[in-house]
Amino acid sequence: MSATGSAGPAEERAWPGLDVRDLRILVTGFGVSGYAIADQTMQRGARVLVIDGADSASLRERAGILEVLGVEVRLGPEHLDALPADREIDLVVTSPGWRPDQPLLRAAQQAGIPVWSEIELARRMQSADGPAWLGITGTNGKTTTVTMLESILHHAGLRAVACGNVGLPVIEAALDPEGFDVLAIELSSFQLHWTEHLDCEAAVVLNVSDDHLDWHGGAEAYARAKGKIFEGVRSACVYSVADPTTQLLVEEADVVDGARAVGLTLGPPGLSELGVIDGLLVDRAFLAERRTAAAELASLEDLAHLGARGAGPHVVLDALAAAALARAHGVAPAAVRDGLRAYRMGDHRAQHLATVDGVGYVDDTKATNPAAAAASLAAAARVVWIAGGDAKGADLDALVATVRDRLVGVVLLGRDDAPFTAALSRHAPEVPLRRIDPGDTGDVAGRSRLMEDAVRAAHSLARPGDVVLLAPAAASIDQFRDYAERGDLFAAAVSRLPGERA
Repeated sequence: MSATGSAGPAEERAWPGLDVRDLRILVTGFGVSGYAIADQTMQRGARVLVIDGADSASLRERAGILEVLGVEVRLGPEHLDALPADREIDLVVTSPGWRPDQPLLRAAQQAGIPVWSEIELARRMQSADGPAWLGITGTNGKTTTVTMLESILHHAGLRAVACGNVGLPVIEAALDPEGFDVLAIELSSFQLHWTEHLDCEAAVVLNVSDDHLDWHGGAEAYARAKGKIFEGVRSACVYSVADPTTQLLVEEADVVDGARAVGLTLGPPGLSELGVIDGLLVDRAFLAERRTAAAELASLEDLAHLGARGAGPHVVLDALAAAALARAHGVAPAAVRDGLRAYRMGDHRAQHLATVDGVGYVDDTKATNPAAAAASLAAAARVVWIAGGDAKGADLDALVATVRDRLVGVVLLGRDDAPFTAALSRHAPEVPLRRIDPGDTGDVAGRSRLMEDAVRAAHSLARPGDVVLLAPAAASIDQFRDYAERGDLFAAAVSRLPGERA
């Protein structure tokens, strides 16, 4: 294998505005980002081969579109174990789903072939006068924050888009022919692992708790991947004052001279922080007189529509993070307020579905780990918690001990309820518990029946003023097609509940 192309090695080509002509690119993974990488580089003269271990009718249909344009696509597991033997490769651009120890990726690195993420490629290919990047990562809250930021930027009159781990692939947004002013980029730890040059104008790590440790090889490597978002920041590194790991990542980051650390707190902000005073979201970081004054950005009332009982603390913190990034880009306080007022939660993210007989029903099926569930549970004083699923070996004791005083009942899903029942028996033995018979969930009817039983059980435990919350703290794969189906079936069951609706 060779690491050189007709115009020189990929890593030695000048950027911004990287010229990919005649670059021999191997794209690993044919999902949304893989397709976008192949499309954008092929258009600019690269010679592209795409491989994916799956082989389905839908993939073959998409492959046919690219093959007409000169991209070769190889589907099937036989292509995953080694670099292609019949061609030379200058650059591998990998899907975030591919683990670092994947044999083909290791072989590329051993051969001296660079392995980049789509994000790395997009940053290098974007022109010097392209859109500013505002980056967001964290274990939980990324999508809420990035879509809040998008709303704020739109209300500031900017052409902006949420992209990355949500919405458009970054490479499509960065190379959009009409040109965006700003990209609000959600980045997972998987994407960040293979990225060396982000150079965001401003970036935030919302929080760091154990997740995806098998992929990264441990908690330290996972946190280090998250911290990559701060590398090369030009204006502001934003972190949570309550999460010391995020502050440490800021302190360790290699940033442009003049970039500042900006803290987020749910209490009164100190100097160079955003926080909350008397029900107001305020800024003591991005105004000239920050030593003696604070700028009012919005009120908690402006966020009240984002929860059954008002916005929970984690939603307020997400709003502060979005505001900080917008302010780092020069957005006026009024646009922050208007963007937050107009913002609506996406499906399955702390989504208030209905109030029936005085009981709120909230779908946070995307809370698939204990940290996300803890944040969701903290948003209400009295909760009937629908939990359970594939706990992935997570420690549930700290979660239950933290939220037990809020629990008025627990309804358990999942084929194996032992991790949850053990933690509940140790830390909340007095809380009423209903275990839903798994039954047969091999088809939609069975899965619908399961969720119907869960919602009825929760309804029987709840009283006016309570919140029934689907925040499973576990993956859905043991009983549902995916977390979205779990949330959709929950919403359908709630819609069938009898009672007066507010």
